[in-house]
Amino acid sequence: MSFGDQKYFSSEVPLILEAVADRLIPEDAWQSATDGGVLTYLKRSATQDIATWTDVIEPGLRALDAEALALYGQPFSELSAHEKDRLLHDVEHDSFREWPVSSKRFFDTLLCLVIEGYYGSPEAGGNSKGMSWDMIGFRPGPVSESHAPVQETDLPQRPFDQLRDQYDVIIVGAGAGGSVAAAVLAESGLHVLVVERGSWLRYSQVGSDHLRNHRFSKYGHNTGPELEGNPRTILSAGGDERITAPFEGDYHNNAMTLGGGTRIYGAQAWRFHPDDFRMASRYGIPDGSSLSDWPIRYEELEPYYVRAEWEVGVSGDGNAHPGRGKRQRSYPMPPLSRTLEAERLARAAEKLGWEVGPVPLLINSIDRDGRPACGRCGQCVGFACPTNSKNGGHNTMLVRAIATGNCDLICDTTVERIDTEGGKHATGVRLVQLEGSIQRRQVRAGHVVVAAGAIESARLFLNSTSDSEPNGIGNRNGQVGRNLQGHVYSGAYGLFDEQVQDGLGPGVSIATFRFDHSNEGGIIGGGLLANEFTRLPLSHWYRALAPDAARWGSAGKETMRESYLRTSQIQGPIQEIPSAESRVRLSKAVKDRFGMPVAQLSGSVHPESLRASAMLGEQAEKWLWAAGAREVWRTQPGGGLSAGQHQAGTLRMGNDPSTSVTDPLGRVHGYDNLWVSDGSVHVTNGGVNPVLTILALAFRTADNLVKQG
Repeated sequence: MSFGDQKYFSSEVPLILEAVADRLIPEDAWQSATDGGVLTYLKRSATQDIATWTDVIEPGLRALDAEALALYGQPFSELSAHEKDRLLHDVEHDSFREWPVSSKRFFDTLLCLVIEGYYGSPEAGGNSKGMSWDMIGFRPGPVSESHAPVQETDLPQRPFDQLRDQYDVIIVGAGAGGSVAAAVLAESGLHVLVVERGSWLRYSQVGSDHLRNHRFSKYGHNTGPELEGNPRTILSAGGDERITAPFEGDYHNNAMTLGGGTRIYGAQAWRFHPDDFRMASRYGIPDGSSLSDWPIRYEELEPYYVRAEWEVGVSGDGNAHPGRGKRQRSYPMPPLSRTLEAERLARAAEKLGWEVGPVPLLINSIDRDGRPACGRCGQCVGFACPTNSKNGGHNTMLVRAIATGNCDLICDTTVERIDTEGGKHATGVRLVQLEGSIQRRQVRAGHVVVAAGAIESARLFLNSTSDSEPNGIGNRNGQVGRNLQGHVYSGAYGLFDEQVQDGLGPGVSIATFRFDHSNEGGIIGGGLLANEFTRLPLSHWYRALAPDAARWGSAGKETMRESYLRTSQIQGPIQEIPSAESRVRLSKAVKDRFGMPVAQLSGSVHPESLRASAMLGEQAEKWLWAAGAREVWRTQPGGGLSAGQHQAGTLRMGNDPSTSVTDPLGRVHGYDNLWVSDGSVHVTNGGVNPVLTILALAFRTADNLVKQG
């Protein structure tokens, strides 16, 4: 393999590069970097990111060769293995200050690229025949390789120019909330249009790139929006605004595709605790927070939790985790079997006196609705399901909606604004689509249901100005976009002497709610602790190695072999304390490809959230030590804005229009026909994953819309 055909490389580069790569991952009983196909990956990387290679990699390689000549009188490629490693160690520790590029920056950049080529997806160009996955014990596919290729129900779309001029209901967004609303409303006989900004991505289109997915998006993602023309901005505490791209962490992306986040989520299906609806009453309101009670109680939502569990499909044990509210009915499917890791953690919990139980999942544990049981693959969260066993909006509620004949669906189409009359009545929406050229049209509606996610729903409201509401829909009291929250996560990793991972996905299998409420030290709320989803090999290298672990060379290779199946992670979300200053605004300077102001995000995590998170991390450590770990280290949350896949709160529900945007039914205050059906209505976001609550509220809101007629 040679880089000589690339015009921006000199002829010496390939020889030095091969020599360096084979010291970063040397040959032993398993292949070296170059024998494992890393150079193919590096060549692809060079064509995709010319600047990094010409500004960092090539100057660094040349400088490294010069150091070898100065120290040993030979080029780097001719040094002994010991001499090469010694020189690379000095480069790693930034010992050379006269280089044209930081030696540490060069080392870190090249090391990451070599690791990606060795442990990443074979489709990306490296990891020949998946040999490194065999070496460490990663199994990407279903347990039974006899599974037929995924069979997905086609969801036909209505062409832009063939939409009706008017519908009974227009739903903005086809994720968890929008899909439920579509099914309930279409089945009631209403004519519905579902508008999805993202694309209808089939399984093969979502792909399995380990560096470009919703779980690990170093270079991109796999579920929208497109990288070009869809920025957001971040407003710093000092007032500076900067642009962020859809795959970057501070974009706080939730998947923008048909099905939304449910297309690729981990599918944990928890109900909120009854006290999650009355946080302010139970704990008081911390300084600097906007903590408030919900205008509804658990008991009002419980029948809709049942509908979500049975109609969308949840596997679990209804007798597990007692004390989290009464249940009318158990789950429709039994839980997935415990993993090897969960068995070990269960014994440790018993030793500690902690009550534990299985994790309910929106995943088939048995054949259901014509789709098979989970194949237990090793790459679940962040990817589409290879057996179509994960229950999302795309393969459950939207299928029902389309089957009625009352529901039209259009993807790759953005709602620019909602049309209103007098600040009291929604009349329709303005659509825009890029299909060769930009096309626009207005569609009228009897009702509008907004379900675009907390960030984009707030953005749409703010952009829908009128003479009656010059600051945007529902924003007379400045509440739209405020109280943005997600989930602060903390936990710990533990390294064991024995294998603790069996590779059975989705991985998450056991949980405790011992620290959800009633904690000592004045902790507000608390949260869930559970073992984590299966880790991709690259995620393991980037995130799960012990702080002092060797990361390259023979020792680094041994680290991956010895730690991948011997590492456990326990973590969980805490009941986040909202703040009115964590918010969505419209950028005054940056617009998207259609000329619409993009979402500007700002804010930070409340100190009480960080305090609760630290407590949860301590307990995760305790659980891992009790399970017999030989080494344990904690993960630390950042203090910046929290939103992400669990984004919520920007159009919170309440009885008082001065402090909320929607009423207890999810209808915008002062309107008779404008509704919200996503996590933005959440007053608080629970100490658990919020999707089941989004689904339950969507059933409730849609029912009330139908009753109104």
